[in-house]
Amino acid sequence: MTDAPGSEGSEPSDPPISRRESGGLRRAHSAADAPATTVSGARSARAEFETHVAHARAEFEEANERIKQRTGRDLILAIVIGVAIGVVVVASLIFFKWIFLLFAIGATSLGVFEFVRALRASGRRVDLIPQLLGGVVLMLSGYFVDLWLHWVLTVVVVVVLIVWRLLGQMFSHDGRTYGAVLSDVLITGLVVLYVPFLGSLAMILLSQDGGEWWALAFIIITVAADTGAYVTGLTIGRHPMAPRISPKKTWEGFGGAFVAALIAGVLLSLYMLGLPWWTGLIIGAVILGTATIGDLGESMVKRDLGIKDMSSWLPGHGGVLDRLDSILPSATAALALFYLLSPLAVS
Repeated sequence: MTDAPGSEGSEPSDPPISRRESGGLRRAHSAADAPATTVSGARSARAEFETHVAHARAEFEEANERIKQRTGRDLILAIVIGVAIGVVVVASLIFFKWIFLLFAIGATSLGVFEFVRALRASGRRVDLIPQLLGGVVLMLSGYFVDLWLHWVLTVVVVVVLIVWRLLGQMFSHDGRTYGAVLSDVLITGLVVLYVPFLGSLAMILLSQDGGEWWALAFIIITVAADTGAYVTGLTIGRHPMAPRISPKKTWEGFGGAFVAALIAGVLLSLYMLGLPWWTGLIIGAVILGTATIGDLGESMVKRDLGIKDMSSWLPGHGGVLDRLDSILPSATAALALFYLLSPLAVS
């Protein structure tokens, strides 16, 4: 008996799989491929996100560089430092006056240091340590003593600094001309009257009943005016305001500062100082005027000294005195406005 053809040596074939088993195999393969697909999708999404971030960062840095070339300031650092200083000022004025007093003494002392250093670099003779000590005396007297005594101390400090400079010149024997010595004496009086004395007027305001709110108000108006001038001048500024003194200041920027100062003045008068709304127009206009004069005045001094900034201690802002230039003269106006308008406050 012979076997059937082709049956010899052949192996039994696998039985056919059912449709259900085929579907299960496909689902198993899909489940096995799912982690790889998920990882690939996550990597693709991450790469796309990083691309968008890099593109946005490049655009922001390009815009910031254009702003820096036009204004000479680093916008990012300016905002960060400005916000940090603002937090310290607002918190100290609201909660602890003495902290603001210490902050103000430190700021004016740094301003005096910058000013004296710049003057010395230009060949003037100014005594740093006596200037610093005299500034601290004026700042403390503005807060702690009566107004008449503060004026007496101011005269005493100025006289002492001038005599100190004359004595120093007498012992130096350097052959300095009388004109140069007279210039040194006048500058000695200028430094102490410009920085610590004007700062002491803010301390007089601070020492009054409710004076911390007035101090905060005039600082906010000054900052609002400066911000309005910066933004408006940067975007639509075309016509120079004082090209020989400060070429980057424009009339459009001054218009933006005017609007910002008036709006801030009205809002602060209504909601913080308890004054009629129309007094905010007066406060805003007066503070804008003194802030502008202070800004242009310091620009004239820096142009005479041949420098762009008093220092580079505040990146994006320049020096400490570059931030105080509009605040210091505004303290005088704020103190006068306090005496004139505070009786109108609604109790």
